[in-house]
Amino acid sequence: MVETRTIAVPEGLGGERLDVVLSRLFGFSRAFAQDIIEHGGAVLAGKPGHKSDRVTSGVMLDVTFEPKKPPSIEPVIIESMAILYDDDDVVVVDKPPGLAAHPAPSWDGPSVLGALAGAGYRISTSGPPERQGIVHRLDVGTSGVMAVAKSEVAYSVLKRAFKAREVSKTYHALVQGHPDPSSGTIDAPIGRHPSSSWKFAVVSGGRESITHYETLEAYPGVSLLKVNLETGRTHQIRVHMSAHRHPIVGDTLYGADPTLAERLGVTRQWLHASELEFTHPVTQKLVKVTCGFPEDLQVALDRLRA
Repeated sequence: MVETRTIAVPEGLGGERLDVVLSRLFGFSRAFAQDIIEHGGAVLAGKPGHKSDRVTSGVMLDVTFEPKKPPSIEPVIIESMAILYDDDDVVVVDKPPGLAAHPAPSWDGPSVLGALAGAGYRISTSGPPERQGIVHRLDVGTSGVMAVAKSEVAYSVLKRAFKAREVSKTYHALVQGHPDPSSGTIDAPIGRHPSSSWKFAVVSGGRESITHYETLEAYPGVSLLKVNLETGRTHQIRVHMSAHRHPIVGDTLYGADPTLAERLGVTRQWLHASELEFTHPVTQKLVKVTCGFPEDLQVALDRLRA
């Protein structure tokens, strides 16, 4: 059933791209918003818009679309997903690679929510139906610590905490080359890649993105970094390291050398979320959860150290 919505663009969205406006006003994914625009479903002041149009606040926006049925959460048994922390409000998992955080139209594989459902967990019903309880995400190819809210209050409090940068997120990344300086901060805005809807890039006018890194070990042509995120943009570490000409080993989407990955036995990006520290949303106690490197990443390190 086709729906039509009419709204004056709020002042806070003035100057944003049309696809961004649709995403933020109606909760659409960026891809769905662009599909609506490409089919003439977004009309600004009586004229069909283009996805890159900059929208003026106050202008009337008419949006016509056919709602998509949200992907369902299918319970699945994932024995490799360990539970690192669990109480009445929060569960923290060690997410293996190959698992998405939640179901999505662009992903038909297993998810963390599906694995939790398969393990008998009941998750917060807050948030969109396919993303219930999700307060932050890891890429499909990234392993490590990921928290999911089990109660409504935990969802609300933790979402605010992540947005306010009150959660400490530590990663380890194996990158090509040797960053100079060996420790530092990358402060560069990230937005959609200008020529690829699947990628992100450092772009003028992108969202503020801050990455702190420290070199822990250096080998010929490769460095092991400890990375702390001040912000949490999609693909942030991958984009920032690639932009500084030190792509993550195995991350061919962002320019990594496939022959190096093959030599080290790496079949995905060498990126691991190793620690998460946050104030418990109910008890207010500090919770710190860590996990070691999975076998595939450890094998690559062992080859370098040998």
